Amino acid sequence: MLEELQKSAMMAHLLDALEDGTDIGHYGRLTFAMVARHFLDEDEVIAYLQKDPGMGETEARALVLQVQGKDYNPPKRDRILEWQQQQEFPICPTPDDPDSCNVYRELQFPEHVYEHISGYYEQKAGNAS
Repeated sequence: MLEELQKSAMMAHLLDALEDGTDIGHYGRLTFAMVARHFLDEDEVIAYLQKDPGMGETEARALVLQVQGKDYNPPKRDRILEWQQQQEFPICPTPDDPDSCNVYRELQFPEHVYEHISGYYEQKAGNAS
């Protein structure tokens, strides 16, 4: 499902950088893992992460297992831009475009991702009352 993942300009940017052996930074790797796990199998995500010079197999596997174990949702655009400020590599190649780097607009995730987000906000609203 690599073709699906590449429908996001940001994810295509991250994939290209990894293919070129570029260090995409901690948050770039985290973003990649959080999104790619919904489109690629675990071994594919690990293989891509290992193309980053700062990531060996053990580190890549640990990151993927952490993201899966905590069932992290893909990050929203504002979180990606916030993370980008904390590293050199530009996760979002076009941060000035308000429509860019919004993976929820660019990609179709499995239904459980949307249910998880909905459940979170329902629980948060219930706690506030």
